[in-house]
Amino acid sequence: MREISPTQNWILITIVLAASGVIYDLMFYSNQTPIVGAIFALFIGMPILAFERKVLFRALYRRIQKLPTFAFIVTELLIYEILMSIGFACAGLLLWWLGMVKPVSLLDLVIMPFEVFLYALAVCTMLIFVLRVRELLGREVFLSMLISRYRNPVREERVFLFIDLVDSTAFAEKHGDLRAQQLLSSLFATFAEPVRRHKGMINDYVGDAAIITWPLARGVKDARCVRCIFDILADIDANAAGWRKNYGQVPKLRAALHGGEIITAEIGVDHHKISYFGDTVNTTARLETLCRSLNRSVLISSELARRMDFPDDITCEDLGTHAVKGRGQALGVMALSSRAVTVLNTPAVILHG
Repeated sequence: MREISPTQNWILITIVLAASGVIYDLMFYSNQTPIVGAIFALFIGMPILAFERKVLFRALYRRIQKLPTFAFIVTELLIYEILMSIGFACAGLLLWWLGMVKPVSLLDLVIMPFEVFLYALAVCTMLIFVLRVRELLGREVFLSMLISRYRNPVREERVFLFIDLVDSTAFAEKHGDLRAQQLLSSLFATFAEPVRRHKGMINDYVGDAAIITWPLARGVKDARCVRCIFDILADIDANAAGWRKNYGQVPKLRAALHGGEIITAEIGVDHHKISYFGDTVNTTARLETLCRSLNRSVLISSELARRMDFPDDITCEDLGTHAVKGRGQALGVMALSSRAVTVLNTPAVILHG
């Protein structure tokens, strides 16, 4: 699936918003230049979308998210009204200054008509709904389900990254299940930005583990799958004081990387899900369990390691071949570490990268 950059994503949203303004003008003001409607739509809609995407007033958005559902909806609608009114007034004054509109009075420029408010609210609500569903499912899963890409099983190559929290059971026994769940929620939230930055997708959460995946070509490009795990470790390391303050300890992770051919299929009836089947997935899970016996934090299969060039700050230690449960052939294993991140294992010998 073709990659879409954040810039391209915002360009697409801008086009949709501008088109909605043109359509409104053609429906109700056929004697008006369509560009006027496009400008009004952009000034009205973009602040709302920027707010929803946490680009504008991020701290305020986080605060209202903690409100009860009804209070959250009322507060958000009030913010929408304020942002749309400001946007409408700015667009009206700009168009008047450019000589593109000739209002009967100044109030016509700065006070948004009720029907315009309803139309703008409907368009923004529709866009926000689509974006929220996409965030809930993940961009790749959302588009794949939209076009029914995996309705019939597809054979493809993917990279998998399994990340597991060390000693989560001991933490739960000491602090309780509720506190353990809060720790996992904070930890998984930390994964989100590095995964997004490196074009990956969080496929699933299984207990105290997360499964992240990439199409193989995308994952090995610029060693994205490797950079992703070390960016996660770096983020945790950088915020060590915060973790100790909130949870009394800094999370320690084990991670494994492997890639190869799998079968991808959309399954389910009432609840649809895109699932991956094959030896590659099972081998990655088994490789992650080797971290404990080999006393290493990050392991990668030799098969996958040979398909990419590692960044200069990543060191790689060849650990030879190891038997993996459920796999007939032994698996070549390498340990990865970064000079910039404190991990569980001792420094490795540089063999590659």
